[in-house]
Amino acid sequence: MAVIIDKNKCVGCNLCVPVCPFAAIDMVKGIAVINDQCTLCGACLEICPVTAIFREEEEPACEECAPQTYSGVWVFAEQRQGKMQNIAYELLGEGQKLASALGVELSAVLIGSDVAPLSKDLFAYGADKVYVVEDKDLELYRTETYTAAMAGLVTKYKPEIILMGATHIGRDLAPRVAGRLVTGLTADCTELSIDLEERILLQTRPAFGGNLMATILCPAHRPQMATVRSGVMKKLAPDYSKSGKLVRESYHSASVTVRTVVKEIVKEMEQMVNLEEAKIVVCGGRGMGNPEGFALLEQLAKKLGGVVGASRGAVDSGWRSSAHQVGQTGKTVHPKLYIACGISGAIQHVAGMQGSKMILAINKNPAAPIFKVADYGIVGDVHQVVPLLIAAIEEHAAKSKL
Repeated sequence: MAVIIDKNKCVGCNLCVPVCPFAAIDMVKGIAVINDQCTLCGACLEICPVTAIFREEEEPACEECAPQTYSGVWVFAEQRQGKMQNIAYELLGEGQKLASALGVELSAVLIGSDVAPLSKDLFAYGADKVYVVEDKDLELYRTETYTAAMAGLVTKYKPEIILMGATHIGRDLAPRVAGRLVTGLTADCTELSIDLEERILLQTRPAFGGNLMATILCPAHRPQMATVRSGVMKKLAPDYSKSGKLVRESYHSASVTVRTVVKEIVKEMEQMVNLEEAKIVVCGGRGMGNPEGFALLEQLAKKLGGVVGASRGAVDSGWRSSAHQVGQTGKTVHPKLYIACGISGAIQHVAGMQGSKMILAINKNPAAPIFKVADYGIVGDVHQVVPLLIAAIEEHAAKSKL
């Protein structure tokens, strides 16, 4: 796509020059000329009184590359050492909505070694078709091998939409595949929908530190690619009576240049927390004061059968590891109960927990923004309120045993 000025129509009125926010229009011998600063924003199109400025769609390099030759929604089914990652099921749930809107098939792509048995779960969670690429070289994730396998499938079958998880693997693989295919990629989407008239994927994500939501389009190139963080989309209930078509594809290792060798896998010894699937999350912020303050939250979470989370402020202070972080730059959660302790409620944090079914906020500042999204609020010092909550839970438990 490009912005074009018809020199035969341009009257040199100069109205377009000041409205361009990127100084992308120069006046040359009384005629407006677009320079290389143009971002295709379109501000100049509306101001031109003689319609001398217009957008010109780029013609595809060949008929086979035209958007209308692409069809289908694909989900990259991420597995690690034979264990399917939960994000794959979440993406299949969202992918089914998109595929239904477009009237096309929903497919999953499964890459690895001896991973075909995992396809039955992918069918149960909504896939109509599963593409399987198996090879010993694909047993462990490496950028070069997975990029070659994925890009080869896309080139052959031409899906119009590809969804990947915004995991460590997805964030490495997605841009490499997009670059290989010369198409666009939108990262960390929080909402996906379809413009049915244009058959374009509307990819919405936070921008400018979460202060606004931007909807990004990829109108001229295919496939349209997006990554989604775990916990943002909801997976469907599995139906193991459902089956689909399994398509096996070969991996040609001889044609792939691999620059990395996996010598050893060392699993992190720190106890990991599964925030995304927790039913109850007790989350602490800078208001906890110090690492010892989180010991209170551990007690409360244990009494409730929940897990402990942390705001970015608490993580940056070193009171909790990044695995516990909830928010726009952490994990997105939607538990049945979310207890925010000493958290002010910055928009970046709210973006990661506002989908909780019930929110209880504890903060000594009655004007804290967290109270605007809370179902229940307690104004008070968390170091005084939390022990009272623990005592009340213990008292209730004791009475229940009588």
